[in-house]
Amino acid sequence: MTRTLLTAACLLATAPAFAQTSGDPARDPTKTEVWKPVPAIVATPSNGAPSDAIVLFDGKDLSAWEAEQGGRVPWTVADGAMTVVPGSKGIRTKQDFCDIQLHVEWRTPTATAGFDGQDRGNSGIFLQELYELQVLDSYNNPTYANGQAGSLYKQAIPLVNASRAPGEWQAYDIIWKAPRFSQGGGLTSPARITVLHNGVLVQDDTVLSGKTEYIGAPSYAPHACAPIYLQEHGAKVSYRNIWVREL
Repeated sequence: MTRTLLTAACLLATAPAFAQTSGDPARDPTKTEVWKPVPAIVATPSNGAPSDAIVLFDGKDLSAWEAEQGGRVPWTVADGAMTVVPGSKGIRTKQDFCDIQLHVEWRTPTATAGFDGQDRGNSGIFLQELYELQVLDSYNNPTYANGQAGSLYKQAIPLVNASRAPGEWQAYDIIWKAPRFSQGGGLTSPARITVLHNGVLVQDDTVLSGKTEYIGAPSYAPHACAPIYLQEHGAKVSYRNIWVREL
């Protein structure tokens, strides 16, 4: 057999099965193709927020935020970051959120002498103002495991410690699914969270037992969508590049 005929025979023998099944609707590959709905196009610039995101802080504009009790944000803004002013209390978004994808970059202070455990670089990101994802300097800084960076405070230990050294920028990428309540106020679906810390998975579809508690067990009480809250805990923690996508 010539090389040409041999090649043709091989191609015929290895032809996709669907090419040999014309006339058999049950084996038609187009029957399992789904063309609609067509996903919306989202631009993803390398150094910016997705095109469908709500930018909560771009390094200079605090218009999306207010003080804990309302009014002007008491934190400082410089060099593209906002920094906690100790004693000033926390801040929250003016907009309420439920299910979201949230990106937050944060940095703990370089001055660590005399600060250990929960006193070193402490802050927190509260989803719906009730559920805390811990922000803490957890680089060579032992503390209780369900209170270190990447933990759901006093509920869920992170899978790993992905912390960078103090003074280095870190990032959380969060998928938050809000709890659901019946009209009568009963819990129908608990809150769930997935978190990547500096690109590393630390919470994997974690189910929360209720709102964050410092003392005692967590529990649920019915609530609606609510702001994102950044905690003031006495440390000059900085934040930048905060954006959110509603899911």
